[in-house]
Amino acid sequence: MKTDVQGCSTCKAGGEQYEWFRLRLGRKTVKRLQYDYRHTDGELFTCVAGSLEEARAKRDAWLNR
Repeated sequence: MKTDVQGCSTCKAGGEQYEWFRLRLGRKTVKRLQYDYRHTDGELFTCVAGSLEEARAKRDAWLNR
């Protein structure tokens, strides 16, 4: 992500960051989202998803564990 510093997320505790990018798969180009969320205890959740809603659903599933 452009908001990373030397490959480490700069996401603040309790906050989220995301960035869209394009990925080429064969002849197709698909749009994906890299999503970071840092819990208030400092643990970082990161994923790649097709939409912001999908990423937030993955985050919510991670929080419920």
